[in-house]
Amino acid sequence: MELDSPVSSPGDKMGPWQFLTNHTHVLVAIRRNPNIRQREIADQVGITEGAVQRIVHELEESGCLTHTKVGRRNHYEIVFDRDLRHPLETNHTLGELLTLLED
Repeated sequence: MELDSPVSSPGDKMGPWQFLTNHTHVLVAIRRNPNIRQREIADQVGITEGAVQRIVHELEESGCLTHTKVGRRNHYEIVFDRDLRHPLETNHTLGELLTLLED
């Protein structure tokens, strides 16, 4: 799934909101490349590196993501059997969501 255009802004025809959160976009980028650098995630998602750091931290704190150091880089692992957090989706897992979003 490639982004054909940059993230929309309030003045765009499509409006300022999106169907998926930045947390989901970060997970999609990590799913595609578990060794991705946070700078690359930021470029792909259209957010700052600081926002990526915050999101990765929140995903790790919630048990959705882990990482290990490999040299100077991180290797990320998504916890695919983690239940989604919203009450409307608690009967679905992170793995199910990410499978739907595969290329």
